[in-house]
Amino acid sequence: MRVSVVGAGLGGLALAQGLRGAGIDAEVFERDPGIVARFQGYRLVLDLVGFQAVRDCLPARWHPLLDEIVMDASAEQLILDPQLTEIGRLGASRTGIVVDRQVLRHLLLTGLTVRTDAALTGYDVLPDGNVEAHFARRDPVAADLLVGADGVTSAVRSVLSPRTTPTDTGVRFVIGRTPLTDEFVSLSKAYGSKVAGDGVSLLLGAMRFRTPPKRAAEQLAPEVTLPDIGDYVRWAMILPPDGLPADLTARDAVLSRMDGWHPELRALIEQADPDNSALLSIRVVTPGERWPSGPVTLLGDAIHATSPTGGNGANTALRDADLLRRCLIEVNEGRQDLLSAVDDYERRMFDYGAEAVRGSLAKLPAFTPGALSDC
Repeated sequence: MRVSVVGAGLGGLALAQGLRGAGIDAEVFERDPGIVARFQGYRLVLDLVGFQAVRDCLPARWHPLLDEIVMDASAEQLILDPQLTEIGRLGASRTGIVVDRQVLRHLLLTGLTVRTDAALTGYDVLPDGNVEAHFARRDPVAADLLVGADGVTSAVRSVLSPRTTPTDTGVRFVIGRTPLTDEFVSLSKAYGSKVAGDGVSLLLGAMRFRTPPKRAAEQLAPEVTLPDIGDYVRWAMILPPDGLPADLTARDAVLSRMDGWHPELRALIEQADPDNSALLSIRVVTPGERWPSGPVTLLGDAIHATSPTGGNGANTALRDADLLRRCLIEVNEGRQDLLSAVDDYERRMFDYGAEAVRGSLAKLPAFTPGALSDC
């Protein structure tokens, strides 16, 4: 069996790793011109289901390395004012496993065949039941199954389910990261909490590695090359509807909203890496009407993009990868035919994927400074 995965995000790569480990031919196609063409290195919190999913997709020999490059998450989720005084609580403490997306992505890339500069333009289902993917600057590729793991603007989804389209919540935010130095130790109570200012909210999260990733790989899995990065603070400012002033950089726009704030909060933004700060919109994709089962399916944000305030986007994509991996192993072992396996995957994925989107939207108002548009 041969599987073509479109999209080299966490979900697509986890699926490809899981299939590779089961002896199934999986090739990944990525539209970016290179693997590191875009910075993708922010902190994520995985719940137990998401962490176990990625663990199950990876070779067992890399499990000690995975355990060494993560940290436990435990945050009280306070609401603080700009002087770091507690003024409320967001809810129950959040627990889980904290990972760096860039580091995890490099681990998942190890040993895979990834074709970059491969923008999908469409696909055809062939008379023999296989599927042929077409690319802008690459010859067509035939496979038993095509998996669209290509994000919110999925090219695969636009053909498979053209009426399933992203919804813009109207919320914008700036995200960035700052090295975690001794200067910011006193901010620890703000990590995992919300700082509520005048019309904006600032969210902070610390990434502390048990062992620096590069060194951990050299010691535990020399065949793996991980980025040489240290501890940092991931920050995100959720903006009011007027968004980002056109004449300011992302970092300077955040600072413009922080007049009179605690000096350590301002210093945190001032010392951020300007190349890794970006303005983003919050868009969601809700699974709609099921398409007839066939040799094409979707995974992750391509079919159920959530609001990041739900903290469940990566978790749900990794759950998809592990579920689809298990279904395809049954096909490879002759215990199920391909279309039945894909149908089983989609039926279950649609249910929990739609719930993940609903749950993330339900949490969005707690982090948003102004009224939300209907979505």
